[in-house]
Amino acid sequence: MRYYLTKVGYFLLTVWAAVTLNFLIPRLQPGDPATAIVRKLSGAAGAGGQVDPNQVAAIQAMLGQPDTSLFRQYLDYLAALVRGDFGQSFTYYPAQVTEVMGQAVPWTVGLLGVTQVLAFLLGTLLGAWAAWRRGSAFDSVVSVGSTFIGNLQSFWIGLLVLFLFAYTLGWFPASGGYEYTDPGWTWIHLADIASHAVLPAVTLLITAPIGFILGMRNTMVQTLGEDHIRLATAMGLQERRVALGYAARTALLPSITSFALSLGALFGGSVLVETLFDYPGLGRVMAEATANRDYPLMQGVLLISILAVLVANLIADLLYGVLDPRARKEA
Repeated sequence: MRYYLTKVGYFLLTVWAAVTLNFLIPRLQPGDPATAIVRKLSGAAGAGGQVDPNQVAAIQAMLGQPDTSLFRQYLDYLAALVRGDFGQSFTYYPAQVTEVMGQAVPWTVGLLGVTQVLAFLLGTLLGAWAAWRRGSAFDSVVSVGSTFIGNLQSFWIGLLVLFLFAYTLGWFPASGGYEYTDPGWTWIHLADIASHAVLPAVTLLITAPIGFILGMRNTMVQTLGEDHIRLATAMGLQERRVALGYAARTALLPSITSFALSLGALFGGSVLVETLFDYPGLGRVMAEATANRDYPLMQGVLLISILAVLVANLIADLLYGVLDPRARKEA
C-alpha cells in the first residue's frame, strides 16, 4: 500500500508543478497577444512597424486581459481550472478553448493512438527477436538500422514521404483530414479520413518503434544471461517457451514504462508532422496558438498533453507494482 500511496503522491505533486509551469511559461515570452493580433489584422505594421496603442487597448479590453498582479492571475487561473474553464481562444475568438480542443482531440487521439500501439507492438517484437537471435544477420540489420533511423528527424522523413507518395506517385492526399465527402458516419467519409491519415501515420511509424526496439533488445540480452534463463535452457524447455515465457516477459517490464514516457515524445513529434501535413489535430492547433501568442489555447493544449502523459505514467507505475513485487518492497 505504501508503494501505491507514494506513486499517487508524486503524481499529485507533479500535476501541481505542471499546472504552475503551464501558467508561467506563456507569460515569460516577449510581447503580448493583443499586439500580435493587431499586427496580424493590420498586416501593414509588419514585425518592426508601429502599432496603434488605442487598437491594442481595445483588443485587450475585448479579450478581457486582467490588469492585476501575476499572483492574482495565478489564483484566478487555478479557480477557472477547477470549474473546467480554459477561457476563450484568441485565434478562434469568440470560441472557447474547450470547443477548439474538442474538435482537434479526436484527430490526434485517433492518429497517435493507432500509431503508438502499433509502434509498441512492432518495436517489442523486433527487439525481442533480435535479442534472441543476437549476433545474427537479422540482429545486425535491426540494430544498425534502428540506430541510423533514430537519428533522423520526423520532419525530414515527412518531407520525403510527402514528396514520394503524394506528389510523385499521387497515391495519398498531401494535406488535411478529409476532402471530397460530407462529414458523417459513412464508409465513404471514413475511407476518406483513413486515406488522409496514412502519410502522417507512416511518418510517425518510421521513427516511433526505434526506442522500443533498442530498449527491448538491450534489456532482453541482459535477461538472457541470468541464471533462471540458463536453468530453463539446461532443463530442455522449448525454445519458444524460454524466449517468450521467461526472457521476453521479464524484459517487457521496462518497456511498459517506456510506452508511457513515449507519449510525450510522440506528441512533440506530432506538432511537426501535423503542421507539415496540415492535419487538424492538437499539434497543428498548438502551432497556431504559439504563432499568435494565444495564451489560453496554449495552456489548454499543454495541460491536456501533460496530464495525458502523467496519467499514463501513473498507470504504468501502478501496473509495475502489480507485475513486479520487488518494486513494492523497495518503496
